[in-house]
Amino acid sequence: MLTSKQRAKLASLASTMDPLVHLGKAGAAEGVSSALDRALADHELVKLRFVDFKGERRELAAQLAEKNRAELVRVIGNVAVLYRRNPDPEKRKIELD
Repeated sequence: MLTSKQRAKLASLASTMDPLVHLGKAGAAEGVSSALDRALADHELVKLRFVDFKGERRELAAQLAEKNRAELVRVIGNVAVLYRRNPDPEKRKIELD
């Protein structure tokens, strides 16, 4: 569980990032989930853009975060920010206090 201070730091880091995963007409299909899983494994912090299903973006973002064992940092507009800490301390790119 992230604290508000940690969420703020992650949101700040994500503000300069481009979305790595796009959720389109296929919805939260297995392909989107596996792409998100790979992106989280590689980058820890990922932006997800909702091209479609914009009305259900909060629910879908929460479902994808839970399915990929990630934390939902923030949903702003049509973009969700997710974070999953790398289990290997040597591969961690983001340090949270």
